[in-house]
Amino acid sequence: MAKRNSEWFDWVKALLIAFALAFIVRTFFFTPIIVDGPSMLPTLHDRDQMIVNKFKYQINDPERFDIVVFHASDQKDFIKRVIGLPGEHVAYEDNVLYINGEAVEEPFYTEEQDDVLPYPGPTNDFTLEDLPGNYEVIPEGHVLVLGDNRNNSTDSRVLGVISMEQIVGTTSLIYWPFDRMQMVGK
Repeated sequence: MAKRNSEWFDWVKALLIAFALAFIVRTFFFTPIIVDGPSMLPTLHDRDQMIVNKFKYQINDPERFDIVVFHASDQKDFIKRVIGLPGEHVAYEDNVLYINGEAVEEPFYTEEQDDVLPYPGPTNDFTLEDLPGNYEVIPEGHVLVLGDNRNNSTDSRVLGVISMEQIVGTTSLIYWPFDRMQMVGK
């Protein structure tokens, strides 16, 4: 009888440790997310399932073109691409991205993608001053984000710059559906 109670206790202890580890990993390091909507087409598709790395930005700053997940509201997280970094001025003119007055190529954005987008066409011109907040440069601790499907994306053009406190983490691994399993990013 004592041996049976000992086995039972060992199983309960092992399950509690497993749940505790899963909770710690999900809370502090990695968590799944499901893409909701077409704003990141053609890079990410609606219902793609991804892993969010919550730890990376604890030791590194975001880089241009990282794909990030952030709290857009208390109820909703968005997935967008980092375009502008702190201290930079961002403008879009004639479908060209300008950072501090210099044209920057967007390697993930090609004219061929217009064939697969539900709302194809050029990105509407804007400057950082046109966005909510009317900043001349992106403030410290903030980034400017845009969806890859620029004509169907609620991003910094509507929300303004995003604070680092809003950012959950970065994502680059699509793990479901299997036929789309891949690393995405820059």
